[in-house]
Amino acid sequence: MAEKKKRLGKGLDAIFGGDIDSILSDIDHKTDGEGVSELAIDKIRANPYQPRKKFEDEALKELADSIREHGVFQPIIVRKSEVAGYELIAGERRLRASKLAQKNTIPAIIVKMDDRQMMEISLLENIQREDLTAIEEAEAYDKLINKLGYTQEELAGHIGKSRVHVTNMLRLLKLPSAIKKMVEDGKLSYGQARTILSVTDEDAAIKLAERAYKEGLTVRKLEELTSDKKKPKKTEPEPDIYLENVRHIMESKLATKVDITKHKITISFNDDDDLNRILEIIDCLDS
Repeated sequence: MAEKKKRLGKGLDAIFGGDIDSILSDIDHKTDGEGVSELAIDKIRANPYQPRKKFEDEALKELADSIREHGVFQPIIVRKSEVAGYELIAGERRLRASKLAQKNTIPAIIVKMDDRQMMEISLLENIQREDLTAIEEAEAYDKLINKLGYTQEELAGHIGKSRVHVTNMLRLLKLPSAIKKMVEDGKLSYGQARTILSVTDEDAAIKLAERAYKEGLTVRKLEELTSDKKKPKKTEPEPDIYLENVRHIMESKLATKVDITKHKITISFNDDDDLNRILEIIDCLDS
């Protein structure tokens, strides 16, 4: 554990102390001397580590209207590109809305960051804003763990969540692609998707997910349905070969239906005459 923390120290911890909220609020004191600059929007490239895939059109339009009237209050954060222009680190909604508002420039803070630091702040900043879909959040967790070496405990501490929450979110990545897309499209909630995880057969899981969406099934109803699927089906006991043989012999001799269990023989008859016929065969009538 100690060695892991030392390795993490090469990331944001070494520069900003590891508190992502402090990073974003105090980052103007950590620039390379240029402070807040007005940068040409067409010189800024999107963040390759941005976990969000979907941006709500209506929310962007509202922000664009605000930017037209009042401008951008909070600068975006960028780094200089090794090729040309700048690469966005944080503030994609503001950048998109500024483009929508037909602005040519945007206030920005330029910082020095390597790829690791850029990925770390991009993922953590978006996670803490809590506007990702459940799948986007899970994928961000996965990148922080597998690419940046976080443990689940360390990640939970950074984002202010429990380790159980992190574990449950990561489990969503095991869902079939079709179900993950339904979550991303808002057709299934996190709770519904988490419940469907217990269905191990992929086709059955997809069918249940589609049913949950079409019928608006609650998490509780899904829990009932998945619980039923887990219950072992009652199987008929294997017939005793010896008793089966005896039953066939008796039915053949008595010409009627005979049922035999371990401790009981049941002989069927139609009426008194049929009963007397059977009794005579087994020699039970008085002479």
